[in-house]
Amino acid sequence: MLKNKRVTVTGGKGFLGGHLIGRLADYGCAAIEIADLPDYNLTDLSDIRRMYKVTKPDVVIHLAAKVGGIGFNQEKPAELFYDNLVMGAQLIHEAYLQRIEKFVALGTICAYPKFTPVPFKEEDIWNGYPEETNAPYGLAKKMMLVQSVAYRQQYGFNSIFLLPVNLYGPGDNFDPRSSHVIPALIKKCFDAMDRGDDAIEVWGTGSATREFFYVEDAARAICLATDRYDKSEPVNIGAGFEISIKDLTERIADLSGFTGKIIWDTSKPDGQPRRQLDTSKSMKEFDFKAETDLTSGLKKTIAWYAKQRHLLNNK
Repeated sequence: MLKNKRVTVTGGKGFLGGHLIGRLADYGCAAIEIADLPDYNLTDLSDIRRMYKVTKPDVVIHLAAKVGGIGFNQEKPAELFYDNLVMGAQLIHEAYLQRIEKFVALGTICAYPKFTPVPFKEEDIWNGYPEETNAPYGLAKKMMLVQSVAYRQQYGFNSIFLLPVNLYGPGDNFDPRSSHVIPALIKKCFDAMDRGDDAIEVWGTGSATREFFYVEDAARAICLATDRYDKSEPVNIGAGFEISIKDLTERIADLSGFTGKIIWDTSKPDGQPRRQLDTSKSMKEFDFKAETDLTSGLKKTIAWYAKQRHLLNNK
């Protein structure tokens, strides 16, 4: 599918985008274009139309999103809903009008119901309302699944919908205002060591569980799905395990070299109680299985941050 095709990646300057661009280069694409700020505001229909005219894609991989952790979700729920909804809906509709050969939409594990049985199976995605703190984001992204199915049914438009679990790895977002849990914890540990603090504070009780997906594995999964999968039914992509936030925090502290106390702020929310994907469908449909275990991935991420943190902190 990808050989000799023109591929446009929205959000290609971002964390996942950078890793995906490198992976796509191995597929013999005729061209790989990036559609991202400041060149294109993908909530603006005129910019979307200009992007399609300029980049002339055969295939679009839509990574661009407004996204953040629990605090960011609580602070900006309206922006998270509107921006993600408008981006997805307009990009898919214009792709159909432009007769794009294939559209790859990246959803989110936040689209699943709050109390989905573990491991999350794709057929459970409509069985309840998402966890409240990230429901606006999760539902906005899930509308691309509705659109994907509807446009294939009515127009024969080839779009697919992937559900990645929480990503992490080198190049992640370490901004404390919008980062997710792994980069936030790594930064907390290093900042505490810089100041000589003997404790760090972490939101919640530590009892919630999460699954974490190394970014290079995610890039490989997206490429395989783009190359081989041509159905609108959603597919989970992840590593297929869960770990409690308490155990994760202790592991990050140990790998970072922080030996102080961990204080839990139980007045803050835990978010969804448990998260773990059933990843058997991705193996069946396009032969994907994650290769990077959590400890190895954390070591690589911490090593990258240790080298880059002074530059990041001075931005």
